[in-house]
Amino acid sequence: MRYIALIAFLLISNKFLVAQTDTTAYNVQRNKINKLLDERSERFGQYDNSLTKRSGIFGLKTKRDMQASNDILTQIVLNDNQIFTELKILLDYKDFEKKEVETRAETVEGRIDRFQSTITSLQQQNEVLKGEVEKLEKREARLKSSIIILVILSIGLLIFSRPIGLFLSAIKKLLWIDRQNGKE
Repeated sequence: MRYIALIAFLLISNKFLVAQTDTTAYNVQRNKINKLLDERSERFGQYDNSLTKRSGIFGLKTKRDMQASNDILTQIVLNDNQIFTELKILLDYKDFEKKEVETRAETVEGRIDRFQSTITSLQQQNEVLKGEVEKLEKREARLKSSIIILVILSIGLLIFSRPIGLFLSAIKKLLWIDRQNGKE
């Protein structure tokens, strides 16, 4: 029983360690995505500033101002692409976790089914063995009774056989005397 409890404890603690590692990896991935989203917000702020920047003559936008705005937009698009990539990884990770949980559930259900079938077969074997024990106990009781009866009969024969033998020999003598008297 101790071994079963020890094995169960090790399996449960191992599952918690795996779950904790999974949660840690998930949180690391979420933190990456949050950092990228913060960078995106920061770049949008830079883009807003670049739209209002006018360094040209008479307060007009120059080619450099427009190029700077376009560069910031390009960085935002690249950042968005990276966010989508990281989100896909996060979603794939979640799908993996879901499949792993389903697999564990199926494994546990399989174990439970096997345990139940083992318990059922052991209970059936136990019932068969109980029946055999009852038969053997009845047989043993009959044998004991038979032995006791034989011992009693043997003792009775020993006790009564001697006087019966004397009685029979006396009857034989009488008969012999009668025979002899009848011949004369």
